[in-house]
Amino acid sequence: MTASSMMARLSGIGRDPKRGGYSRPVFSPAELELREWFVGEAQRLGLDVETDRNGIIWAWWDGPGRARENAVATGSHLDSVPGGGAFDGPLGVVSALAAVELMQASGFRPNRPVVIVVFPEEEGSRYGLPCLGSGLMAGTVSADRALALKDENGDTLADLFGRNGIDPDRVGPDAKAVERIGAFVELHVEQGRGLVDLSEPVAIGRSIIGHGRWKLRFEGQGNHAGTTLMSDRRDPMIPAARTILAVQEAAWAVPGARATVGKVTPVPGGSNVIASAVDVWLDVRHADESALQPLVDEITAHASGLARAAACRSSVSRESYSPTAAFDTDLIQRFTKVLPSAPLLDTGAGHDAGVLAPFTPSAMLFVRNPSGISHSPEEYAEDADVDTGAHALALILMDLSSE
Repeated sequence: MTASSMMARLSGIGRDPKRGGYSRPVFSPAELELREWFVGEAQRLGLDVETDRNGIIWAWWDGPGRARENAVATGSHLDSVPGGGAFDGPLGVVSALAAVELMQASGFRPNRPVVIVVFPEEEGSRYGLPCLGSGLMAGTVSADRALALKDENGDTLADLFGRNGIDPDRVGPDAKAVERIGAFVELHVEQGRGLVDLSEPVAIGRSIIGHGRWKLRFEGQGNHAGTTLMSDRRDPMIPAARTILAVQEAAWAVPGARATVGKVTPVPGGSNVIASAVDVWLDVRHADESALQPLVDEITAHASGLARAAACRSSVSRESYSPTAAFDTDLIQRFTKVLPSAPLLDTGAGHDAGVLAPFTPSAMLFVRNPSGISHSPEEYAEDADVDTGAHALALILMDLSSE
């Protein structure tokens, strides 16, 4: 089965009638349906499927009795941002299945184990912490912190894992799992227009620029919207709103910076209530890591001043941080020999490959997105490019696993 035909089969799962696009938070009915679909497809190809103690699915292509070490791993995630596109995450999983099927159909048999890996909660859309599954496995996220996270319904990750057959007491760093991976290759739809401008269907990833998420909290006095005079208000929404505008101005002043407020949560959130607190989620990225913290410091200092001027208080907490991840140079050189026409691209989007890069040789492939838009219903990839990407991945996997 081709990668494009597999993507078509998934097109009805997790559609969001309100936002458009797809909403597939981790372990939601939609994401669970995708996980079940993946297991079925992997078993159809004769792969041995297991789910580990961090909720990561592994689908092994190896011979009986062969040691599962120094494996060539590929895969991605199945969850999405709210109202996201069809390709972000699932394309990498689908392409991995299609690549294995292409390899099997050609009669190729790997000399090293090949494994498809599906990581949970890559987007962080349910618990606010991106690359949670790979981070737990690699030890970059502590189990205590992760398990205590709460979603919008008040469910902790421990609750969610427990309901889905994952023992919270066993969640955490898994050095043996990481050590099984001799190389990791993640295919992903491009989340920009680099390939559009270069007129190429597939690119080789060179690095992921440094990025982090911070939560700014503004606290004031909750009160009645109709009875509280404007002069008597301590409304935290005002410094929150002015900070959002200041974020844009601060980012424009730093060449190459990218700063975004994509989530604002008022407490308690009633339309006729002056909020008692407002949480503002700040995403900041820059290729030069040394430029990140000064920009965040400038924004938070300005936010503090705006809060004082409104008789409110402000605080900041760093929710996640990923330094610039340079992919393995030896892998990149091998990829360029296998795919000589593929350009090299840096990306501003975070990926599980970036989490694994400090621990095992890792690299990425990107498939052209003609819209140049991602995390949106307008994200897209042509069927021909989807199938070209799966074929490119098969060539890479054959090269790596023939050793």
